[in-house]
Amino acid sequence: MKRAARFLFLVSLLYCPWLHSQEVPVSGRPPAARAVFGRTIVAIPFENVSAAPGLEWLGESFPETFQEQLNSPILYVASRDERLRAYDRQGIPAGIHPARATLYRLAEQMDVDYAILGSYRYSAGDSDDGARLTATAQLLDMRAQKLFPAVTESSSLADLGTLQSALSWDLLRLIRTDFPVPKEKYIAGVAPMPLDAMENYTLGILGQTAAEKERRYREATRLNPAFARAWLELGKTYYNEHAYELAITAFEQVQHSSVPSREDCREANFYLGLAAYSRGDFAKSESAFEFVATRLPLAEVYNNLGVVAARRGQKKAVDYFAMAIRNDPSDADYHFNRGVALTQAGDRTGAARELHAALDRRPNDAEAKTLLESLTPQAGGVIPSSAMVKMPSERIKRNYEEDAFRQVNTQIGSWAEQRFSRSEPRTHARFHIELGRELLAHGFTDEAEAQFRHAASVDPSSAAPLIALAEDYDARGDALQARAQAEAALRLRESAEAYLLLARLDLKENRMEAATRNINRALQLEPANSTGQDLKHTLAAKLAEKAQPLSQP
Repeated sequence: MKRAARFLFLVSLLYCPWLHSQEVPVSGRPPAARAVFGRTIVAIPFENVSAAPGLEWLGESFPETFQEQLNSPILYVASRDERLRAYDRQGIPAGIHPARATLYRLAEQMDVDYAILGSYRYSAGDSDDGARLTATAQLLDMRAQKLFPAVTESSSLADLGTLQSALSWDLLRLIRTDFPVPKEKYIAGVAPMPLDAMENYTLGILGQTAAEKERRYREATRLNPAFARAWLELGKTYYNEHAYELAITAFEQVQHSSVPSREDCREANFYLGLAAYSRGDFAKSESAFEFVATRLPLAEVYNNLGVVAARRGQKKAVDYFAMAIRNDPSDADYHFNRGVALTQAGDRTGAARELHAALDRRPNDAEAKTLLESLTPQAGGVIPSSAMVKMPSERIKRNYEEDAFRQVNTQIGSWAEQRFSRSEPRTHARFHIELGRELLAHGFTDEAEAQFRHAASVDPSSAAPLIALAEDYDARGDALQARAQAEAALRLRESAEAYLLLARLDLKENRMEAATRNINRALQLEPANSTGQDLKHTLAAKLAEKAQPLSQP
């Protein structure tokens, strides 16, 4: 895993200009801070070193939380599936806690940069302190062969989420000593998770049957309707059981959750596209696949868009299959699908070329052979008419590789640039804006700014990158730059977002007339904008407070 990551990272350093652009300010950050790009981590389930029964599930909850909080475009945290495959290769049963030497060999075999090891203890305490959960984590640097000093956090069991967020921050600070987000702010930025919801979600992950998983995930979403990852796993459980209508409902809930990660949204939409396709709802399927394709150009997503377009009788199916081939020319199915689409379009020469390519990659493909033979002149040079050719169905891809997706998303570098070089500027810019926002959410402010500026250079006619930059500066407390970027965005195109950002700055500076003017302009563009309505109420409250007479002594 790490070798591939490092290769992509080195290529990105050589060919990805936004990492080294001279026009991107770095705010005095030392060059070493950027070396974190492309690091890989595996988190091992924590060991229960207390005698308290019924808390074994906590061990698996720590890696789940670390993957949720530490995983970012800069740090790649291996998934549970990856870890279990490594356990299997080492002959380690999934339910046991190996010795430290075995864990070292496991991390070495996975070829990661870091391993997180840990334990937890639950004690009833005395009448003053009450019951306490204490967790200890250690970071193992595989490259330097160094075990960092242990970090420890303690809380009540009910505050498990806060404890795990605190540990996440502790570990992040060990990996990146200049991480700029204060601990209190980091913890406050994580949505609270009810203990019983986390317990049911974790027990769902550990469940051995589909029925058990479904029951646990359903309970987790009932206890916390905003639990995006539980909705995602519930949807996948339904999908695997061919309960497509229920799966669609669950996947649609992911985006409606309070703070779904961009990864969860993309994966949910991929499976939503498959479930809708299986139900015959091709319009919904196309919309879901387009959601993913506009955010990251995966070959399997373009292929599925082609399959759906073909089902809807759309000519653009040929182009989608061509895009899938450009991204992954080694896949026989993409060539086969384009061969089918070109046959239907009457391009026999192009179809034969694609079918030959499919057979070069999969010589025993009976459908490809039969279709190719039907395109070959018969005895006497007679070419069968299209009506005589039995047309096979295009092949949809169901292999959304979550692990590979996240790993590639971490080592974006030239990979993204090469694929987006053929995209329209707006799609290319949107990718970097979303990546910048994800970096910003993880505290990587300078890297986020680099993404926003690169988006602006890719699509100079779009106001979106400038608005993203303005929001970035506003979050960092640089009102002057925030205002400059918002005003620059408005010079390109009027938008409610830019006006509302200016209004927020006006309110902070007690510029009531300017705030009123900007809020009104925003609501003229988008009367139902909830942020604008909230700011209008805030403004009214401030004006009413300002109008109150001074109280008499």
